[in-house]
Amino acid sequence: MPKALLFGAGSLGTCYAWVLANALGENNVTAVCRSNYDEASRNGFTIHSGLWGDNLKFKPRVARSVDEAVQQSASDEQPFFDYVVIAAKALPTSPSTTELIGPAVAKGKTAIVLIQNGIGIEDEYVARYPDNAVLSTVAYFPATQVSPGVVRHKEIEMLHVGTYPASAPQSHKEAARVFVELIGKGGATAKLHDDVQRERWAKLLVNAAWNPVCALTRLRDREFIDANASLRLGGEDRHGKGDGLQFIREVMLEIAAVAQAYGYSDVNEELVDFQLRRAAVRDLPGVQPSMLTDAFEGRSMEVDAIVGNAARMARKKGIAVPMLRTIYLLANGLSESFARKKAQN
Repeated sequence: MPKALLFGAGSLGTCYAWVLANALGENNVTAVCRSNYDEASRNGFTIHSGLWGDNLKFKPRVARSVDEAVQQSASDEQPFFDYVVIAAKALPTSPSTTELIGPAVAKGKTAIVLIQNGIGIEDEYVARYPDNAVLSTVAYFPATQVSPGVVRHKEIEMLHVGTYPASAPQSHKEAARVFVELIGKGGATAKLHDDVQRERWAKLLVNAAWNPVCALTRLRDREFIDANASLRLGGEDRHGKGDGLQFIREVMLEIAAVAQAYGYSDVNEELVDFQLRRAAVRDLPGVQPSMLTDAFEGRSMEVDAIVGNAARMARKKGIAVPMLRTIYLLANGLSESFARKKAQN
């Protein structure tokens, strides 16, 4: 039976640990935990899902580190992990996540699965583990850890999966196909793509615009729209919602221009306006993006993965993104302020 290591047992990681435990058995799944380790080691995890049901309890193996997880599995009939699934936030750390997972990656055998937001996050894994399949994914999965080891999940769940790069060897393509089947066997939904980067860019339209703006203003998306609806700054107001939504539109169009420069022509103005209409019709107060939650909690934010990488990729193609660049500088400064305050405590 295949084995999986889950690195990052927060809200999203817990839910996919449950899916993998359904498919592989609890004893073949190990979750690397941080703040929720004590609760998870005593009582396992509990999920309350609007899709799968309430009070879903499961108890996989848990470990405080990758090294500990590898030691636990050393005496198993199959000592190596077939999958290392990374569901931790895409934050710069020292040592890096690519280094931390090293003891669990068997050369040519372990598939590395990235369930993380952002763009341009895969290269360091491919460089460090050239013989291993790297599966890039895009998750639509609203979930919140309401207390240690307890997660509340809404009704939506979808995982888009593909190799990185899209031109990866056929053996890596096969690893992606098998992983998609595994997710389905565990009770969730996954879709296989020959090139999943289109899905990353499509999600980035929303994430790279709304996440930092909401964090910087401490407003949810619909609150931001209403707060800036009648500033009379002039210019086009295509959606009739005022300056705030028009500002977000201009940021999204910059992101779309970068996506198109990398060959994803259908990440375009039509898709931008579709996403804007969704935000405009939401009931107040609207959606609270992950960076806004991090800002309220004073935590470091995924600024580089979600905003900075897109700005740097734009520079490589000679695409001007002045609004995205400005947002990146401001959001990076905010995130750095949280890191410095934490270091002082």
